[in-house]
Amino acid sequence: MRKLFFLSILLIFLLTLFLMWFSELREFSFGYFFLIVLGSLTALGIYDSIQKKHAILRNFPVVGHFRYILESISPEIQQYFIESNTDGRPFSRNLRALAYRRAKGVNDTHPFGTQKDIDGEDYIALRHSIYAVSPKEEDLRVTIGTHSCAQPYSASIFNISAMSFGSLSSNAIKALNLGAQKGNFYHNTGEGGISSYHLSGGDLCWQIGTGYFGCRDKDGNFDPESFKEKAQLPEVKLIELKISQGAKPGHGGVLPGIKNTPEIAKIRGLEPGTTVLSPPSHKAFSDPKGMIAFVQQLRELSGGKPVGIKLCIGRTEEFIEICKEMISQECLPDFITIDGAEGGTGAAPLEFSDSVGLPLEPALIFVRAALEKFNLRDKITIIASGKALSAFSILKNIALGADICNSARGFMFSLGCIQALRCNTNDCPTGVATQRRGLVKGLVVPDKAERVYNFHKNTVHAVMELLGASGHYHTSELSVHDLVKGDEMIKLANRYFPDTVNTQV
Repeated sequence: MRKLFFLSILLIFLLTLFLMWFSELREFSFGYFFLIVLGSLTALGIYDSIQKKHAILRNFPVVGHFRYILESISPEIQQYFIESNTDGRPFSRNLRALAYRRAKGVNDTHPFGTQKDIDGEDYIALRHSIYAVSPKEEDLRVTIGTHSCAQPYSASIFNISAMSFGSLSSNAIKALNLGAQKGNFYHNTGEGGISSYHLSGGDLCWQIGTGYFGCRDKDGNFDPESFKEKAQLPEVKLIELKISQGAKPGHGGVLPGIKNTPEIAKIRGLEPGTTVLSPPSHKAFSDPKGMIAFVQQLRELSGGKPVGIKLCIGRTEEFIEICKEMISQECLPDFITIDGAEGGTGAAPLEFSDSVGLPLEPALIFVRAALEKFNLRDKITIIASGKALSAFSILKNIALGADICNSARGFMFSLGCIQALRCNTNDCPTGVATQRRGLVKGLVVPDKAERVYNFHKNTVHAVMELLGASGHYHTSELSVHDLVKGDEMIKLANRYFPDTVNTQV
């Protein structure tokens, strides 16, 4: 192929000279421009032939570059020209469009009937009632806080899940927080710590990860005094101790060095420009006893605010041990956030995202059953996190065992995210998941904050409509039996957890 390339270049070069000499082409600058382009391609071909990093370019000079160009725009080709309305991953075109329309406050109805395969094995639906009702409450809320909590919090059933400043841009964080303030729902900070953009008036759930960002000493250990100072901020309503994340359980957070700006590094107590790999587990404890004691320490340092844990279920026997330790120490977390293996992330090893952790649905059934087994269910709020975007996904999660839901990618769509799949490259075209100033400026905070508010308001309204169709007045009345194939899901869970789950769930 290399010989053919250089032979072709030589023939084209000779042909161009011939035409320039024997025709009027020599009277125009176009001929010389063509020679310059030809010379540039020749130089590129020579370089491709002698470089040693890319075999394709060595064997197919110049032409091989088209392979890399097409590969770079493969997600766009897939999204705009190949995928159907229902088969996009991780979110279908229909679901993305639903989020966009609700964020903009425009018509969110769907014409002509469902496009889903309702005869497929994965089909799950809500069992409606012929005696539909109208929920009386305008804003469904759930109180988070056990008897040990001095400052319980009344939470919306739909809130912003953990996304750090660093993973998201400053404008994205500020817009999310302003939207949360207007809509009266909470905004989880993610493990990256509390930035000035988080302090725009919205309620915060401060997440403490294994890196202890925002409350760490110079050696990376937990710093009680630093935590106490920030935990008592009036904006901080909840404290979430992150044990693991669904998209990368057992791995720890990842912030690519290209996104670790001096501002972000200062907030986290790190060196700018370095790739940040949070430890896979906590230094402050190494067993259930230490974990529960640490939860109590955080509650005391925060002045009695609700403290919970977030985890993706893996070894179920370990969660059972945590439940036993809660009873032994007479200390309960105020809430438990369950993250499914299908959860999102800005950056993670593919093997962790694809092959580690339990999906959200069986995990919720298991956690609810485990807490009921130890008579703890009515004392601890369960929060579901993992692809909650539509009203049905929220009701489904609650029917399976959750009390409220968090969403990350749903609210990213409300900011304008187009699922470009470039979160880990710093090249997010919408300014949502990037630190490049030129791209961040494209995200106009007041406009996007209004869309965040609209998305929440319209989604909760849709939840209430679906709830009424099922014959219920409040989400607390839902159970797994409100779902088509709900009984089959219990049977499936029984196979996973025969010692914990039973048909009474």
